[in-house]
Amino acid sequence: MSHYLEALDSEDIVLESLPDDVAASMETRDRWMASLQYESGGLEFLLADLQGWGPGKTVRVAFLGGSQSLYKEIEDVTREIVDSANIGLDFKKADGTYRTWTTSDTSHAAEIRVSFDQAGNFSLVGTDSTNSNIGLPQQLVGGAPHQRSLNLGGFHIQKPQRWEGTVRHEFLHALAFSHEHQNMRGPCEAAFRWEDDAGYQLTRDTRGAYIVDSNGRRPGIYTYLSGFPNGWSKQKIDHNLRIPSDSRSLVAGAFDPASVMLYRFPTLFYRTQPSACAPTGDGVRLSDGDKRGLSLLYPVTSEAVNAAVVRREGLIDVIEGPQSEDAEAGLESMTTRGISTFAAHASQQLRESLRELKA
Repeated sequence: MSHYLEALDSEDIVLESLPDDVAASMETRDRWMASLQYESGGLEFLLADLQGWGPGKTVRVAFLGGSQSLYKEIEDVTREIVDSANIGLDFKKADGTYRTWTTSDTSHAAEIRVSFDQAGNFSLVGTDSTNSNIGLPQQLVGGAPHQRSLNLGGFHIQKPQRWEGTVRHEFLHALAFSHEHQNMRGPCEAAFRWEDDAGYQLTRDTRGAYIVDSNGRRPGIYTYLSGFPNGWSKQKIDHNLRIPSDSRSLVAGAFDPASVMLYRFPTLFYRTQPSACAPTGDGVRLSDGDKRGLSLLYPVTSEAVNAAVVRREGLIDVIEGPQSEDAEAGLESMTTRGISTFAAHASQQLRESLRELKA
């Protein structure tokens, strides 16, 4: 049976998208994050401390399917990331062979679990990849040991053009980076053509893709993405493209048009040409802004690391509340007090991070 993506042509765009159940659980998690009465360090650090790995941590990577040569290519491409920050990516076991995982695992073989067999490219964000509350346990993608956390669709068959940028983009997601077009300080929300040109007549090609009508009027983003090859609902489009009303779910840095996290959208996505939302980078190499973000998220200096310790300790106090005098007893009592499972996972993750930072 042929794969539907074989019908793609050079003008099509397939946007990365997590399964609906994963997106729904992420939205629930974001609402919980927004409820936290925590101001220390600002919004940028709230995300860094709750979804970022601790500075200096070595994050393990494992593969499902693919070949040893493909694993090496991916490892080589991610070196630009680890060279820019106090974070490690460990692809190999002690015997020097590349780490793998299986869909029957009951414990995490790695924090980042890579697959190649799903459609498109996607990744969970930061510590979501080990959070079993993200996704449904019977599904293929989520934070449980038996689920994919990062996918590079079809790379085991043929790597696409500019594949190096795709790998870096997805691994930056895995290290807690968000999409640049959803940066609340950026121009993309206003720059996008959400609606059809006035008078547009719904027109599809033989594959089901929405195209320009006979009078030259163009479909808007909502119409275009509802057709082939994406087939997205309005809710899914809003989740993946619009700026969330809760700005705490975003890294609050300056908009970086050169970022590898900014998509190269079709021209019909933009209201004007040139567009302020259009990328200026090559989409392959990390921008100076990407490297700066990595250095802020995973700092090297002892002063910055100590500040991360203080912020994480403050977050634990907020999450667990005054009833949690003892660290372990506090965590164990959380479920009996009915506190969110997201809070329980965050508390455990923060405590593990503190142990590593203080070691």
